[in-house]
This record gives sequence, structure tokens and C-alpha cells, in this order.
Amino acid sequence: MHPVLRTVLQRLGLGVLTLIVVSVVIFSSLELLPGGYAENILGQGATPETVANFKKELGLDRPAYVRYFEWIGGVAQGDFGASYSGVGGTNKREVAHVIAPRLYNTFFLAILTAIIAVPLSLFLGVMAALYRNSWYDRIVNAVTLTTIAAPEFLIAYLLMLLFALKWKWFPSLSTVGETTPFFEHLYRAALPAITLTLVIVAHMMRMTRAALINLLASPYMEMAKLKGVPAREAIVKHALPNAWAPIATVVAFNLAYLVVGVVIVEVVYVYPGIGQLMVDSVSSRDMPVVQACALIFAATYILLNLSADVVSIITNPRLLHPK
Repeated sequence: MHPVLRTVLQRLGLGVLTLIVVSVVIFSSLELLPGGYAENILGQGATPETVANFKKELGLDRPAYVRYFEWIGGVAQGDFGASYSGVGGTNKREVAHVIAPRLYNTFFLAILTAIIAVPLSLFLGVMAALYRNSWYDRIVNAVTLTTIAAPEFLIAYLLMLLFALKWKWFPSLSTVGETTPFFEHLYRAALPAITLTLVIVAHMMRMTRAALINLLASPYMEMAKLKGVPAREAIVKHALPNAWAPIATVVAFNLAYLVVGVVIVEVVYVYPGIGQLMVDSVSSRDMPVVQACALIFAATYILLNLSADVVSIITNPRLLHPK
């Protein structure tokens, strides 16, 4: 078997094993939370008998390990179970139907941000490496360090203050629905996308710059310089292809953040994504929805990290051309 294929299959196996372990952690952690859906719906005045009957109706009276295997077995078949939403748990909805529109909104925001942030960060990183120690490099580094140091909610509120309240270019609340037209959705998601772009561009730009500067001191780059190859062409054609492994890892981490770490931004802008849904579900103790959201977050993070590993493997000449 080719070393690349063998390594990729090993990474896939580790990814599946990691996801199983994460599912156990998610289910166990939610089981340890104080209170529950029954207590939250029935209130403090409910008698123990009423709470017990309500739990029996929802199937919460069974052992935790039985419910876990039922849940993970359903997930393997694409069934995340039924939500507890509804009065007294009698108006249940499928978790997949609850999550689907919110997941679309989150991926819409993540893709919109990635389309802006990834090319911008690569361009800024290449230019910063090309004009190292110049005023441009110092200004870009100062701005990126500032955005890294500032928390997401602070950046979000500052952008909201300027672009929504003072200049009135964008709405302060990014409320969208299933019937919202595409361009209207694009307009309402602009401020959250700008916020996320400012957060992740800094990390990707600085890693691109560091990887290229490290390669500029290598012998083959010195040889290209002695041959009279222009600095820009040497970076783009020779240094950048060899820097893809660390850059791809950072890009994957930041793309994972766009889906996993978007909770704060969604809450600030009241954007109806999966992060906002998870926060609301935790408040109402709707555990099937919380479990599904957490598992989707974990699967996304593992998948993107696996993709970064595959890119690193493919760009490794020692694996592509074994002796």
C-alpha cells in the first residue's frame, strides 16, 4: 500500500475513534448537569411523582448507558432523536428538523467569512514576508496583534456601534429566516462576517508570514536569489508551495473556529445559527438538541483537522516519492 494512502487511512481511523470518545464525553457531561428538562418545565412546585411520570414519558427513567447506545446508534443512521420542545414534551420535533435551518445559517456565515478571510490573509502574509521589517510589515503586525488580543464580543460591539448605530450601513441584529432572500441574507450577515474575518485573518496572516520567512533562509531560496529571480516570483513559485503544510494546518484550525467558535458572535448579533440554538437549548435543558449540536461541532473540528493532516501528508515529498 502506498505510504500516503496508508497514512490517510490511519488518520481516518483515529478520527472515527476520537469522535466516539467525544460522543461519550458529551453524553456524560450533559448527564452530570444539575436539573433537567422535566424540572425546568414543571417548575419547583412539581411533586416527585409528577417529575417521575414526566421522565418516564420522555424515556429519561432508563439507565444512562442504555440511552447512550440508543442515541449513538440512531446518530449512526442519521437520526438524532426527538427534541423535548413543546408543552409538556407532547409536541416533539425531530432534532434534525430543528437543526437543519440553523446549520445552514452557520455554514452560510462560515463560508462567507472564509471567502473573504483566506485570500486576504494569504495576500497579507505574502506581502509581509516580501517586505519584512518595512513600515507595511510593522503596521500589519500591529493591527493583527490588536485583533488577536481583543475578544470577539468587544470587536462585535465596536463594529455594531460604528456600522449599525452611528453610520447605519448595516442592521445591528442579523435576524434571518428560511424565507429570507439570498442577497438580504448576505446583507444581514455582513457584520458577523466582518467580525469573524478580523478575528481569524490575524492568525492565518502571521502563520503565513512566519512560514515564508523561515523558508527564505533555505539554500534553494538563496540559490534563486543568486540566479536573479525576483523576490516576489521566488516567494510565490518556490517558497509558498513548500509552506503549505503549516499554512493549511492554521487555515483548518481557523475554519473549524468559524463553525465551532462562532457561538459568541451569533449570540451578540442574535444570528439564528447552530451556536445560538445550542445556547437556547442549554437554557431550556433540551438535551437531545444540545447533544446533536455538540457532536456536529466535534465532527466538524475533527474533519477539518483531518483535512489539514491530509494536505500536510500530500505536500510531503518524502511520502509522495518513497525510495
